[in-house]
Amino acid sequence: MTAKSGVKSAGRQAASSRWLEGLARGGFVACGVNYLLIGVLAIQIGVGAGGEAADTSGAMHAVIAYPGGLVLLWLVAVGFAGLALWRLAEVVYGQASPNGQTVTKRLASLGRAVMYIALCIGIVTFLLGVGSQRSGNKQSKDFTAILMSFTGGRWLVLLVGLGVVGVGLSMMAEAVRRKFVDNLHMTQMSARTRKTVQALGVVGIFARGSVFAVLGVFLVVTAATFDAKEAQGLDGALRKFTLTPLGPWLLVVVALGLVTFGCYSWFEARWRKTEPG
Repeated sequence: MTAKSGVKSAGRQAASSRWLEGLARGGFVACGVNYLLIGVLAIQIGVGAGGEAADTSGAMHAVIAYPGGLVLLWLVAVGFAGLALWRLAEVVYGQASPNGQTVTKRLASLGRAVMYIALCIGIVTFLLGVGSQRSGNKQSKDFTAILMSFTGGRWLVLLVGLGVVGVGLSMMAEAVRRKFVDNLHMTQMSARTRKTVQALGVVGIFARGSVFAVLGVFLVVTAATFDAKEAQGLDGALRKFTLTPLGPWLLVVVALGLVTFGCYSWFEARWRKTEPG
């Protein structure tokens, strides 16, 4: 029991260490850069001036063309790795937010950790020249087709789609109810900073949630029609906003929301509660 307690204590110390906190905060900066670039690319598509896909793949291709882009992408990859480690620590010890010890919160942290690991791997393989040059939409269609080729795969895609829709709607509700402030050191901010952070959080998180909801809907449609071509990546989901009665301008509005979320992530890098639950 003593050895077990010692291991648990050492693990908690590591989860509370300054180096992990630094990695997490650097990760929020990387997340902000990612969404800022995606938002800008989506705005260009909305106004008819876009060339790159409005997803992480398009962002990488856009950044690498500029001086210092290689270094920036490596820093972003390290940032995502840091966020993944921090989220994994939350899986073990719980989140710092209220009710952070619940199974639901731990599973949410696990899902985010997997997402950040995938983003990190995608950037590293791109930089090393060994990754796929396929667009996010193509990768989503291919991966979905593989899943549906297995027995019961269609139902798995349906469950994943419903889960992604749920995550998106949860984000939108979180934004409207301003629950995200529970994760921030609001009392350490000035009154002006609090107002700024809340405004950015409401707009940015709501926009991000709407995109997740659309992604999930396409997965549900894929399962219902048994057609992997219906699956969409982030770029495809964003482009679908142009098919609404509001046309490309709705895409521009959502893209501005993603840019806003990118800015909010930078405030998170400073004010996010990073200690384990």
